Amino acid sequence: MASTMEAADIAVVAMYFVLVLCFGFFAMWRANRGTVSGYFLAGRSMNWMMIGASLFVSNIGSEHFIGLAGSGAASGLAVAAWEFNAILLLQLLGWVFIPVYIHSGVYTMPEYLSKRFGGKRLKVFFACLTLLLYIFTKLSVDLYSGALFIQESLGWNLYVSVILLITMTALLTVTGGLAAVIYTDTLQAFLMISGALCLMGISLAKVGGLEGLHTRYMNAIPNITAIELKSNVTYTNSCHVLPKPDSFKILRGPMDKDLPWPAFLLGQTPASIWYWCADQVIVQRVLAARNIAHAKGSTLMAGVLKVLPMFIIVIPGMISRVLFADELACISPEHCMQVCNSKAGCTNIAYPRLVMNIMPVGLRGLMMAVMLAALMSDLDSIFNSASTIFTLDIYKMVRRQASSKELMMVGRLFVVFIVAVSIAWVPFVIELQGGQMFLYIQEVSDYLTPPIAALFLLGVLWKRCNETGAFWGGIVGFLLGATRLILAFVYREPDCDTTDDRPSFIKDIHFMYVAAVLFWVSGLVTVVVSLCTNPPSKEQIATTTLWGLRNRNTHADAHSKEKGDDDKLHQISEETKKEKTSDDVEMKPSSQVVQTGPEILPNGHLESQHTHKHAGRVKRRCVKCLDWFCGFSKSSEEVDSAFGDEIRSVTEMLREPPKTKIVLNLGLLLVCTLGVFLFVYFSL
Repeated sequence: MASTMEAADIAVVAMYFVLVLCFGFFAMWRANRGTVSGYFLAGRSMNWMMIGASLFVSNIGSEHFIGLAGSGAASGLAVAAWEFNAILLLQLLGWVFIPVYIHSGVYTMPEYLSKRFGGKRLKVFFACLTLLLYIFTKLSVDLYSGALFIQESLGWNLYVSVILLITMTALLTVTGGLAAVIYTDTLQAFLMISGALCLMGISLAKVGGLEGLHTRYMNAIPNITAIELKSNVTYTNSCHVLPKPDSFKILRGPMDKDLPWPAFLLGQTPASIWYWCADQVIVQRVLAARNIAHAKGSTLMAGVLKVLPMFIIVIPGMISRVLFADELACISPEHCMQVCNSKAGCTNIAYPRLVMNIMPVGLRGLMMAVMLAALMSDLDSIFNSASTIFTLDIYKMVRRQASSKELMMVGRLFVVFIVAVSIAWVPFVIELQGGQMFLYIQEVSDYLTPPIAALFLLGVLWKRCNETGAFWGGIVGFLLGATRLILAFVYREPDCDTTDDRPSFIKDIHFMYVAAVLFWVSGLVTVVVSLCTNPPSKEQIATTTLWGLRNRNTHADAHSKEKGDDDKLHQISEETKKEKTSDDVEMKPSSQVVQTGPEILPNGHLESQHTHKHAGRVKRRCVKCLDWFCGFSKSSEEVDSAFGDEIRSVTEMLREPPKTKIVLNLGLLLVCTLGVFLFVYFSL
């Protein structure tokens, strides 16, 4: 096995780094980073293609390449259900949630909760919970999976590699804001898909296509006798090494350990609403769209791209098991430790092992660049979204009079803090990870996020839902979920050669069934408490619910002509003011210019004005360069709006030409049909 890459591979990786940095600095040069909207929402100027690509790569991080491929090697196609589910939930985001978010004029999801329900406790609770989820699930798993691939391919020191990657990613995020993130995501989407398609084609050719894969995967059994003689280990029957009979089905029986279909539909699907419709990483990108048409177009594009992971990640993972069954399907915890330093299993190394063994020189470097692209795109997305939440939902609540420049500086410093915490958490991640990484991510999330999904659904769809009901529904769900999560860590799954004496409610109840209980209990508590207390005010639901949005659309046509006349009058007024200002500048007498003489130095000599001017020019140039690098501008300090920028009217953002609306709705029908078809076809 090739443990290190050749010079040509290293050259490809180096070219990738240079290309991404150049692309990022180009984005910094073009982007409006001098305002809060420009830094955190890219000035709401992005088109649907760039946002769609950014949505895809923000979701498909290095943990997907490691986790999806690992689960494919361990249990077959079942893990692709999450990808097909996303096809449908992305459209729920574009057609239901995003119009409401735009209508309410929010930047962050905690801010939406504050506007919808009033008060601060829900906003602070959700902001803190989101940041914790980012640090201890997303960031930690990303770092572990990225380090795992680097170890397999380059043999570099794990911590040095992680620090270099995080530092480079944070540099682009701190200086460039969301615009730089989306621009670089677009480049990385092209690299990621191209490299993964190359690997898929080469690996399928190795096993004889999809038909050959079906036959050989079901026979991908390790040579137990040879392993026992070579590695001096003993096989235990309780360590399952045979492929599962339903490996080529997605939705499986109600008691299946990987994907029971009732639990997935009733528990995992509602819980996933948090990630696709209320998570800052995803929503922030769609809010950067020029208007609602581009927002919907981006979710359609991302939905189509979500078909790819099953073919470019899951199937290569299954092929890796076919080619390296003796290593991936380890026969005992001791054997697993020898192969990958994890007693829980070695399927997580399926994708990097495939890359390093079947890809030719040069293309191995391309795949390394693909993994770096996945890791960096995920990290920069989390860094930017975490800084947005902390700055606008926590810091601004404490410092209400903070200037736009101060808010952007705090956001950048918080990214540095996140980087430090992430690096410090890496050793703990290495100890905690093992087995099927992707299912680990879903399990932790499913214990904490279903109540959040219930709150957002009820908040958007049910106008009677109030702050008291939402708060207690969220608290009850969070306490139940946190208790179950703690018990899951206390009663860890034992090694496969050890008797499992955990309580029945821990080992026999799938985590997706728990998610279903948390979602519906939280929703029920919210409904009951809301009905028993006072309804929310009309002001709270006017712009923050789907019904308020529909009422606005109903009255929009009646006021469109009047608004058009007002806009013309406003434009004429602005032009008149500009002309008046210009005339005042031209008529300003030269006598108002103050003349300054030379300055007397301590030694008695005179310092000329020329010396002062030269020093001032040098200083101003240095300050100007620093301000450009950080995205500060004079105009950002002079704006008096609450967020330091001019926000376009909601009417303009929500305007949708009739022909465009028809095209988008047809696209919606086609994409949803595609998602349902894939579920049915691969589950029969």
